[in-house]
Amino acid sequence: MPVYVYETIPQSNADFPQTFELRQSMSEPCLTAHPDTGAPVRRVLSGGLATFSGTAATTPMRGGGSCGSRCGCAS
Repeated sequence: MPVYVYETIPQSNADFPQTFELRQSMSEPCLTAHPDTGAPVRRVLSGGLATFSGTAATTPMRGGGSCGSRCGCAS
């Protein structure tokens, strides 16, 4: 079963998100509340396992291969 990362959704500007991991089946629905505190939560997207062949993993993308200036990865 995969392990998913969740974080609490701050309810005020003074709150900070707290993260926790939970082992869940892929068929189970995402949590909407922290299992211990009941605070609202959201699932955090994290990197997964990927397989690259040839030089695709080490060759930088050119000509539109970046997200643009929004994320800072523009080449």
